[in-house]
Amino acid sequence: MPSQNSSQSGRSPQRQRGRERVAALLSAASACFVERGYDATTMTEIAARAGASIGSLYQFFPTKESVAEALMLDHAEALYARMERLLEHVPGWDTNELAGRLIRTFADYRKQHPSFVALQEATGSQPSLLGRTIRQRMRDYLCQILAIHAPKLAAGDLRPAAMVVQQLMKAATALQNEQPATLRQSAQTQLQRALALYLQELASE
Repeated sequence: MPSQNSSQSGRSPQRQRGRERVAALLSAASACFVERGYDATTMTEIAARAGASIGSLYQFFPTKESVAEALMLDHAEALYARMERLLEHVPGWDTNELAGRLIRTFADYRKQHPSFVALQEATGSQPSLLGRTIRQRMRDYLCQILAIHAPKLAAGDLRPAAMVVQQLMKAATALQNEQPATLRQSAQTQLQRALALYLQELASE
């Protein structure tokens, strides 16, 4: 269920029907943010997209910022769950497998959660501020992964290395829309190879 732990949230749904209504509202908001962007989207459009009254939307979300915050928190939990699963399996993976998993994890996540990108890019807004917090949490996970994969790496080098890995993961998402597909696939393979070489270098230090 989408997170309702928002500082700006209205009434939290107590029954299944209410939870389904909130899920429908957030799904509609997600589509609007992707199509029109955060700034251009209005509460009226979100309600109309969900087939709900504006009063029903305000009942659960008093502001557009509270809608976006609930979406971002929901997106964040989904991302953290993926990172937790990665963390569990790192000890059993070699460098190439780890590189491939890291590349696919973030690329697949952003593809499945397009409104995360739209909200994160809303410069100066509450969603973009939450996006910064999520990025920092991602680096925390990557530091843990690198500490397992490269146990000899100095503690002071973990954060910078995590930042590099994070940027390479983001680069994979930038390739998603490249055409033709054969060129995109070749570039993704080379990017994965570059990450594997970097991870191997870290492990050998």
